[in-house]
Amino acid sequence: MPDSDSFNSSEYKSDPADNASSGSSLNSAQNAAFDEFLLQLFRSEITQNTINLHFSLSSPASYGITDIPISLGGISGQAAEQNRAALENTVAALKHFNTEKLSKTQKLTYDILSDYLSMEQKGTDFSLYNEYLNPSSGIQAQLPVLYEEYRFYNEDDIKTYLKLLPLTGSYFEQIIDFEKEKSSAGLFMSDAVCKEVIEQCSRFADDGDDHYLILTFNKKVDDFKDLSDEQKTAYKKQNEKIVKEMIFPAYTSLASSLSSLLGSGKNEKGLCYLKRGRDYYKYLVYENTGCADSIADIETMIGQKRLSDLSEAAALTASNPDLWTDAQKLSLSSADPTSVLELLKERMQSDFPKAPDVSYSVSYIEECMEDYLAPAYYITAPIDDYNANSIYINAKTDATTMRYFTTLAHEGFPGHLYQTIMSYQSGLPAIRSILNYPGYVEGWATYVEMMSYHYAGLREDAATLLALNQSALLSLYASTDIGIHYDGWSLADTIKFWNDYGISDPDTIAEIYRYIISEPANYLRYYVGYLQFLELKEYAKETLGNDYNEAAFHQTLLSIGPAPFETVKKYLKEFYQK
Repeated sequence: MPDSDSFNSSEYKSDPADNASSGSSLNSAQNAAFDEFLLQLFRSEITQNTINLHFSLSSPASYGITDIPISLGGISGQAAEQNRAALENTVAALKHFNTEKLSKTQKLTYDILSDYLSMEQKGTDFSLYNEYLNPSSGIQAQLPVLYEEYRFYNEDDIKTYLKLLPLTGSYFEQIIDFEKEKSSAGLFMSDAVCKEVIEQCSRFADDGDDHYLILTFNKKVDDFKDLSDEQKTAYKKQNEKIVKEMIFPAYTSLASSLSSLLGSGKNEKGLCYLKRGRDYYKYLVYENTGCADSIADIETMIGQKRLSDLSEAAALTASNPDLWTDAQKLSLSSADPTSVLELLKERMQSDFPKAPDVSYSVSYIEECMEDYLAPAYYITAPIDDYNANSIYINAKTDATTMRYFTTLAHEGFPGHLYQTIMSYQSGLPAIRSILNYPGYVEGWATYVEMMSYHYAGLREDAATLLALNQSALLSLYASTDIGIHYDGWSLADTIKFWNDYGISDPDTIAEIYRYIISEPANYLRYYVGYLQFLELKEYAKETLGNDYNEAAFHQTLLSIGPAPFETVKKYLKEFYQK
């Protein structure tokens, strides 16, 4: 196993100034021991699931990871108990380190890991409340995309992939067993959500011979230069056989099993109607936002921001009555996604550190998944291969609008792609790549999305108005999320709330209600995360005074990386370099 000196730049770069101040060999030993602890933890966690491993590392062997079992992971009761025990052991091991002897970058990692483990431990109390089959973010929706995007760096990757696919059926069986447990406990999903998932699974195999898991595999194999024509043909036939005889039946079986559970869901409303539902929602809010404020304080924060945005927008339109009408008519001069991304990369330079020179691909979501997936999404690059960046666009997204422009900013520059690569280049330890803080990640992307209106070549007042409108709209979704899942809003309550803000189409509001029922706290990761970045900016300006610089502020946030917002604030001044 490599020691800490063999880490590459994507894992961990020690700061000589951190250790020089102590001049202590004891501290150096503690630093090395902590690095080794983090590396061993990373190795242990990343090898639990072949897909996570593959998307995190293009070369596992360079991290001392070899002879890995092929697995999609486990979600059985036994796996949950093993996870609980593993968390307790990891917490105990972490506490053995004296934080006073760690470098500042190690202290940052210690604090983040400590928070993450605590959050995971709290989550074990709500294991049956978890839902693996949400229509948009569920495994049944995401797994095919991950299969499609599975990269072949060498022939062994092709062989591993072809061993992984047949495990889909047994993995789905684990999920069904879990759903039956939920059903028995009165925690099964509503019939409306269940029917959506069933329809999605039933449609999965509609394309038959032209299914994208066959077509995309064939293309990747054809592009692989180190195979003979005979080998390529053999691999193609093997994949097609697996897809048709194992993957399709797995989805059909999942749909059938879910159909048998229809009617067992006891709650068609928010989480607060479940036993301990409010407690679970509190946990979900922190997990999704990284914001430790109370639900009441978060509600207030959202409402105040909405009021401020609407007041500012009203002032703009009062001085120019045609501004809103004119702003709505604005369209892009070029809808080519790569051209838009390159334009964004150029125009963001006054506010952000220069974007790294990395490659990326832009592809379209397969037609059979368009109704269920987001307008666009970014596939995170492996930590040891910055050039493996992929952005997927839903063809149903209108490519002529400003929303298309800002969506590409959200996913690309200066959004997810940029944030991911910049954080990698700052030298975060490998373990940080698997500590999930969606409030930071999605909050950052939403924060820069709002800024991107000013990169579109619009008049400043029009760009500001569109950004204010988008912020106010997202605030409505965020308030509705809390209203439904914590305050107990019915569909009628939700309709009334949206009507108060001029949105009156009952079908649209009903669709919003159904989505939020199935994806609790999802909108909060975007909007509350965004508000937390705005608060951090105000804090930085107040604290740093004349030393504040926009690009340096953003560089600092990126070098700290995904974390709970209290931790980001704690280390902001210490990591700031003008």
